[in-house]
Amino acid sequence: MDRTEVIASVAGDLHETERAIDAAITQATTLVQSMIGARAAQSLSPVAAAGAQTKAMETIAALSAARETIVACHAEMQKDHRRLGYGVYNAGPINKPDDWWKGDNGYTSQAPRRVA
Repeated sequence: MDRTEVIASVAGDLHETERAIDAAITQATTLVQSMIGARAAQSLSPVAAAGAQTKAMETIAALSAARETIVACHAEMQKDHRRLGYGVYNAGPINKPDDWWKGDNGYTSQAPRRVA
């Protein structure tokens, strides 16, 4: 495999990992919605199955932390990619904002340089 194929392969795996985490978050939130709906349909007290619902919501929080971490991984890979002199390589189908690194994410304090 040449360099471009290797980079594309890793970028594809990164994108699939990001997608899988998003899908897991979606499924976990559907579970919580289902739990609440089932309790309401059975006219059960809000304390019924509260422990299980809390655990499901803790799962969502853990998946959210995983999502933040994979986004940080993505940012680090971008920096490594540019540091190695490979230039800009956009392999994902998602349009990323040019200023995603600004704000409270804490992943980087400098804007990445655009290399043509």
